[in-house]
Amino acid sequence: MDKQSSILDNELERLLALSNLDLDYYDAKHGIEWLTEMAATVAGTQVSLVNLIDSYTQWSIASVGIELTQMPREDSVCQYTLGNEEGELFEVDDLRLDERFKEKKYVTENPNLTYYLGVPLKTSEGYNLGSLCVMDVELKQISQEKKELLKMIARQIVDRLKVNSKVHDLKIQMGELHQSQKKLAHDIRGPLGGIMGLAEIIKSQGKDIDPEEVMEYMDLIEKSGKSMMDLADEILGQHYDASHHRTMELEDYQLNLKSFRAKIIDMFTPQAILKKIDLQVILNEENQYMPFPKAKLMQIVGNLISNSIKFTPETGSINIVLDLIFESSTMILVIKVKDSGMGMPQQKIDQLLSNEVVTELGTSGEKGFGFGVKMVRKLLNDLNGEMDIQSQVGKGTEFTVKISFN
Repeated sequence: MDKQSSILDNELERLLALSNLDLDYYDAKHGIEWLTEMAATVAGTQVSLVNLIDSYTQWSIASVGIELTQMPREDSVCQYTLGNEEGELFEVDDLRLDERFKEKKYVTENPNLTYYLGVPLKTSEGYNLGSLCVMDVELKQISQEKKELLKMIARQIVDRLKVNSKVHDLKIQMGELHQSQKKLAHDIRGPLGGIMGLAEIIKSQGKDIDPEEVMEYMDLIEKSGKSMMDLADEILGQHYDASHHRTMELEDYQLNLKSFRAKIIDMFTPQAILKKIDLQVILNEENQYMPFPKAKLMQIVGNLISNSIKFTPETGSINIVLDLIFESSTMILVIKVKDSGMGMPQQKIDQLLSNEVVTELGTSGEKGFGFGVKMVRKLLNDLNGEMDIQSQVGKGTEFTVKISFN
């Protein structure tokens, strides 16, 4: 089996391992910047990057010597490290002479990169998340001793990302605990109110029909009830009125529609600009400040938007609609991604909603492994969400995702 076949066989599991870290690629709090700087210092290169690679995109989450946040996966050098074993480096002595890279803009134009060395970011489970790479505009020779040091730095980066993920999970659990406290407070208010009402009724009639001792007991019941009501109010904290939400500071594990929209624009406008696609993100302003858990949301919406960009021709359009609706005690996040792309027949939709992997080239010849929509289905299944696909050949496709929160 060749290396490319090995990558395909392992790709969905690799993508799930990356998704399980639930990283915000544009979050500056990964804590790996100093490791990126150390890699450049050890290698003696002008440029160092930590790149994570998903279905469509290479995301640069830390950088030295170059301002880069993302590029199409198929244009990256780091994609060639994905099939490497842990510690197996991918080195290109001169990018200008390599058929795979010599026509790339980062070689022919600024910054005119020449040398590349990539170290796989391999987890202990054997999944390659991306690459720690060092690059330079001049030819380089890096000693074996320094390469071993770069491998150690790569392992430290993976460990740090996993620690960050664990901390993120703990914050989510703490948030869920806080919500449970609020529910408990609501649950006890009803019966306590009944006790206090009963005590008040007995007090109002007790002088005529009850002994003085009963009155004292009823007084104690009322006082105890008021104390528990005060405790419930303290747990509940501020009321969820509109003015509170407008000033409410989001926790690290939360988004609201307004911040969700901002992240989508920041992350995917560059991809849309490359294909001259008009990308619009619209939100329902009524509940735009209501917080909800962000777990896996960027991975879900990212795969759908990247898929739409891939299959929408130049000068096309993509409209994303975000809404938050309430049904009884359930909050439902609705995400719609509608493009003016190629569209697809019902047979293709059925394939996407099955376990079959479908791989096609995009409108500009973009390559893909066919795992994007399948990834979304897996993530939605974990979140008890659902997805609907509507499409017409030649007219475009609309994905609708719904995720419920208690």
